[in-house]
Amino acid sequence: MTNVLVIDTATPAVTAAIVADGVVLAERVTRDPRAHAECLTPNVLGALADAALTMGDLDAVVVGCGPGPFTGLRVGMATAAAYGHALDIPVHGVCSLDGIGGQTAGEVLVVTDARRREVYWARYRDGLRVAGPEVAAPADVALDGVVAVAGSPEHAAQFGLPVSGPEYPMPVALVAAVPNWDGVPEPLVPLYLRRPDAKTLAERGLQ
Repeated sequence: MTNVLVIDTATPAVTAAIVADGVVLAERVTRDPRAHAECLTPNVLGALADAALTMGDLDAVVVGCGPGPFTGLRVGMATAAAYGHALDIPVHGVCSLDGIGGQTAGEVLVVTDARRREVYWARYRDGLRVAGPEVAAPADVALDGVVAVAGSPEHAAQFGLPVSGPEYPMPVALVAAVPNWDGVPEPLVPLYLRRPDAKTLAERGLQ
């Protein structure tokens, strides 16, 4: 049995789960967009305890790399990398939207909150991503052929289409999104899609 620690902090859901051979053994989720750093490690430890496992039982880590807010992604990806280094196990980064879109059927648009009156979006056909991820205002997202919207309900409602699919990335779908379990994983690359709100002194013209 392969025990995979799954982490995602790209949305308000701070998710930690243990997935073994496609089955969720345990999952801890805290929905708080301002508590990623405080909640992630307790959720990881809680999921391990719920699954009656220890850190030494883990074989790999899968982490959602966004798109999402700078701070949230940094917490999740840094934590995943630290576990991988400490335990000497591979860490696989995947698109967080695949954790939602991978659980859908038909032509579906997945959206999550990008703030600034924008959404992160990607399109899926029978669970496979066919476009995106991108960031845009809802009015600028093409809907031709889309039959449903998944992800953030308050943003999905803006598109005037039925809401179908998970609200947050699902651990099983994140694991399924890993393109290749053999060999050395690709380096973790955050999908910010735009620059963070914070600016350096040089960018603000203070140097």
